[in-house]
Amino acid sequence: MSTPKVADQLVEVLLQYGVKRIYGVVGDSLNPLVDAIRRSDGQIEWVHVRNEEAGAFAAAAEAQVTGELAACAGSCGPGNTHLIQGLYDAQRSGAPVLAIASHIPSHQIGTGYFQETHPEKLFDEASGYCELVSQPEQMPRIARIAAQHAIGAGGVSVLVIPGDIADKPAAHPTDRTVPCIRPGTVTPDAQSVSELAGHINAAKTVAVFAGAGVRDAHQQVMRLAGTVHAPVGHTLRGKEWIQFDNPYDVGMVGLLGYGACYDALHEADLLLLLGTDFPYDAFLPQAKTIQIDKDATKLGRRTPLELAVHGDVAATLDAVQPLLEQKKDRRFLDSMLGKHERLLTKVVEAYTSNVDKHVPIHPEYAARLLDEFAADDAVFTVDTGMNNVWAARYLTPNGRRRVIGSFTHGTMANALPHAIGAAAADPSRQVISLSGDGGLSMLLGELVTVRQHDLPVKTIVFNNSSLGMVKLEMLVDGLPAYGTDHPPVDYTAIAHGVGIPAWRVEKPTEIASALRDALATKGPALVELITDPNALSIPSKVTLEQVKGFALAAGRTVLDGGVGTMLEMARSNLRNIPRP
Repeated sequence: MSTPKVADQLVEVLLQYGVKRIYGVVGDSLNPLVDAIRRSDGQIEWVHVRNEEAGAFAAAAEAQVTGELAACAGSCGPGNTHLIQGLYDAQRSGAPVLAIASHIPSHQIGTGYFQETHPEKLFDEASGYCELVSQPEQMPRIARIAAQHAIGAGGVSVLVIPGDIADKPAAHPTDRTVPCIRPGTVTPDAQSVSELAGHINAAKTVAVFAGAGVRDAHQQVMRLAGTVHAPVGHTLRGKEWIQFDNPYDVGMVGLLGYGACYDALHEADLLLLLGTDFPYDAFLPQAKTIQIDKDATKLGRRTPLELAVHGDVAATLDAVQPLLEQKKDRRFLDSMLGKHERLLTKVVEAYTSNVDKHVPIHPEYAARLLDEFAADDAVFTVDTGMNNVWAARYLTPNGRRRVIGSFTHGTMANALPHAIGAAAADPSRQVISLSGDGGLSMLLGELVTVRQHDLPVKTIVFNNSSLGMVKLEMLVDGLPAYGTDHPPVDYTAIAHGVGIPAWRVEKPTEIASALRDALATKGPALVELITDPNALSIPSKVTLEQVKGFALAAGRTVLDGGVGTMLEMARSNLRNIPRP
């Protein structure tokens, strides 16, 4: 029996950590690894993508759906630089991903060799662990350290391996390992729990703002809200874990926000930030705030705190609950719930009723229908931009559905590659990519990946021939939209060209049948919705400066001679802005 190579050893370690596939593009410096995968007798799969960036996105989504370690790979030079975008997203989403970055021949490092980069520097900011394997004697130990770091810290580990090192005989036996794949619970200290109870009991009114850290704490948050009559708002990443079965829901805050969340957060005597590192501090009150998070490095970095509590949200709320006094007055909660209902009727439902003759299609209406027809355990992957808004406002969580996007890194083109990873991880589950035409076109080649691997991804393209979110950003800054619109593209024809069944929908009366047919199709499918480019999201709370920005942008466009749809859009937006 021949001596295993370093590449074989790496594959064996990945198998011990439960990795089932590696996403990437083959290339010369990766050849030893790819050949080791070939010789693994199907124990681990190579998933060929069209761009390593997409491979990193796919691994990130797989990790988020399964909760387990996922892997991707890139060849030396350009392969590595393609990887970095998706790895940034995985790192900032806390997705446990191991990236294998192959390197030029080890004896050529530092000579300016063909395709030379310095991956250990390149990936430093996009990972929590990044090390160079310079000799076979480092293996398998360093592979296990990298894998455990990704799982334990929640994020990206990078192994940089020159191709010639991967091809050398292993220096040590691989042996077995027992990986720790279930991180423990962070329990708060007793003094912090006592102080937390004191602050909550002393406050006349309390509001809750929940992020992704409330996963597995739904019951505890609802119990707390019932005890202190607290309205509960959420971030986009927190939506899937807290909005369902929530009689205290007041929506979201921020640029994608809706409902009464902003008012609840600012008018309460005490705000509880639960498992959130919400980056837009301008939307948070800069006082009267307590933060609870299992990651102590996040405490207090967005807003000044009355108290910082280091602990898992569920464990902390379980500990404090017996010390809380039942509040009697629920007028604050009722007023916020009433305001929330009124705002939902005005801002949300207004765009989804009596629009069956509106052409181009209202994207809000299409999103609501998609929510209605999607499976109860569907995985939605969402492009950055206006699709984030439609997902935030119209997708209904239930505790089983997942909503995955580049919600922290905020890159375009993530939805389809994320869907590839989710579908590869569980082909029996319905996976729906909410793609903007801008995002889809950026990594359009991944439609070929979907077809090649026969992944059951349903791509719903909101095609408005525009970068809608960028247009909105320009308008609120008082600038006329420029460079945001582009010629129409027939994505249905492109899908047909790669062998994917597709439907092009221009009338709202045809949306329902197209969605039903696509979702019922075995394997991949695509629905292209021709949507209104003037359908722009208005945040739930806007400043006077933003109102002036819309007016100024409209005025500048008129002076430039663009008095058609731009003026119509500006007037429509101004009519629908909630006055500060």
